[in-house]
Amino acid sequence: MELLPQGQKNNTTVSYDDQQKINKFSKLIMKKDTLEQELKQQRQEKEYLDDVSLELELVDEEELVKYRVGMIFLHLKQADVVEQLEKDIELVDSNVDRLEIEELQLDSQIRELKTSLYAKFGDNINLER
Repeated sequence: MELLPQGQKNNTTVSYDDQQKINKFSKLIMKKDTLEQELKQQRQEKEYLDDVSLELELVDEEELVKYRVGMIFLHLKQADVVEQLEKDIELVDSNVDRLEIEELQLDSQIRELKTSLYAKFGDNINLER
């Protein structure tokens, strides 16, 4: 928390509703941080799956390929791995889309709270990182 410059007094009172808005803003920021981490992880997973997809094009169709399912590796035919890989890519794509939509909704809520809080408190509050 920043202190006001020497000689400047804070004349703004914080109501219960204002404190609730500040708390909600803080929770939304924490949720956004978590969501950004998850989104980064999902995008990285998609990149890995795309790389694997390219590598599988070089493998003979009858050759057995190790494919990770959970914590184990299974030996599957190349065609089966390609099929499973396509399902996994679709799942990751849908997760990324869902997370991006959720991020947009959070950004909207954060902007609304920022506008409301800055309108009331002006320079007496700092909501920037």
